[in-house]
This record gives sequence, C-alpha cells and structure tokens, in this order.
Amino acid sequence: MFDGFLDDLKRMNKRQFLYQVLSFGMIVSSALMIWKGLMVFTGSESPIVVVLSGSMEPAFHRGDLLFLTNYEEEPVRVGEIVVFKIEGRDIPIVHRVLKIHEKNNGTIKFLTKGDNNSVDDRGLYAPGQHWLEKSDMVGRARGFLPYVGMVTILMNEYPKIKFAVLACLGLYVLVHRE
Repeated sequence: MFDGFLDDLKRMNKRQFLYQVLSFGMIVSSALMIWKGLMVFTGSESPIVVVLSGSMEPAFHRGDLLFLTNYEEEPVRVGEIVVFKIEGRDIPIVHRVLKIHEKNNGTIKFLTKGDNNSVDDRGLYAPGQHWLEKSDMVGRARGFLPYVGMVTILMNEYPKIKFAVLACLGLYVLVHRE
C-alpha cells in the first residue's frame, strides 16, 4: 500500500502536486468559513458540541451531538438545557437550568444541574461563584444527533487514532487526482 502511494507521488509533476495542495487548502478554508458562518447565524461561539459525560442521561447520552443557539434577546428559562463554560476550565458543560434569580436591575443569574446528578452544579462553578450569568453561557440546546459525536470522543481519548485518520485524509487528498 505504501509503495503504491510513493509510486503515485513520484509520477506527479510539480504542477499536479501544487494543485492537490491548493485543493486541500480550499477544503480546509471552506470548512472554517462554514464554521464561522454558523457562529454568526446561531449567535453561539460553538454552534455544535459533543456531550462528553453521562450527567444528562436520559435526556442526552455520551457522544450525542448538540446543536446550539445563543440569541441575546431570548430569556433563560427553568428547564432549558444550556451549555456553559466555567472560568479556568476548557471544556463546556451541558446541564439543565434548575433555578433563576432575577435582580431588581434586570440582571438574571441561574443555577444548573445535570439530570443524572444528585446535587446542583455549585461545586463545579469557579471558587466563590454560586450562580451563572448569561456571559457564562455558550448556548442552548436546540436539537441533537444521537451518538454521532463518539468519533470525536474516541479521537480525544486515543490521539493515535486522530493522527492516523488525519494522515490518511491528507495523503488521500494529495494523491487523489480527480
């Protein structure tokens, strides 16, 4: 298999190889443009997330792919499933809004909890933080595809799989002549 790849690479002239590299660049830049367009359309910094734990079962399972929106004019409601980030943590959390605390000046704070957890999320929040604010929210779940995100979880848990898949895709794009 590897010998066939080297033979194909040797048969390519510089112009063909450059064309393949540019095609690969177009694919990558198109994917980035689609992602940025989704960010603008949904109002969310991350319009698609993968559920990484079982804390929201039975509503969502590990590996479910969630589609998010985050429009400023929509109020946060009790029972809504939101994705939020905590200061000092890289990975967003998917949980349900348990309580809302509205102040006299109109600011809203809310408390979350995973459906499969026995206590609220105050233990997950940053030290001294007892409520979330809208600025902590990445988005609200609007739809999902079950288990589609398992590919992402496998690639993160086993980095060798990720590099092998990316290497194969890169080689295919560079060698494929159509």
